Amino acid sequence: MIEIVNWKKKGLPEQADGCKNEMKLEFRAVSDNEAFARTAVAAFVTQLNPTLEEISDIKTAVSEAVTNAIIHGYEGEDSAENRVLVHCIIRNDVLEVEISDSGVGIENIEKAMEPLFTTKPELDRSGMGFSFMEAFMDDLEVFSEIGQGTTVHMVKKLGITPWIGDVE
Repeated sequence: MIEIVNWKKKGLPEQADGCKNEMKLEFRAVSDNEAFARTAVAAFVTQLNPTLEEISDIKTAVSEAVTNAIIHGYEGEDSAENRVLVHCIIRNDVLEVEISDSGVGIENIEKAMEPLFTTKPELDRSGMGFSFMEAFMDDLEVFSEIGQGTTVHMVKKLGITPWIGDVE
């Protein structure tokens, strides 16, 4: 399922919350779809005219989050019911990306976010997924509930405009 809403092209007023554009993807939780997800998000953000470095950062972070959902959220189990959701919102020059699964959840988010921590060393997992997401995005939040799944919310400011306006 792919749903893209472009407010300006539809002639609709910009949403009150500053949303200029939005995209939602849902796909089966299989490793082959990781490349699709990062490419789709990279294509979506091109409307902001990002640098190659910004695109690379976003693709890396999305890749890590989707891979975590597939490998850890669903424990690598290939089932037609296992889905990954990607939701992107553009607000002015800021990209927000949420990647969600409805898998096993994370017991201890703080521990899971420690560099080099992995629950899957037998799969040659480095334990650097969250570290890469933090390094390449401007903000990262992780929400999880055991047996209900995990949502990774990432924010990336594009361009050279400062986050905070000039102080008088």
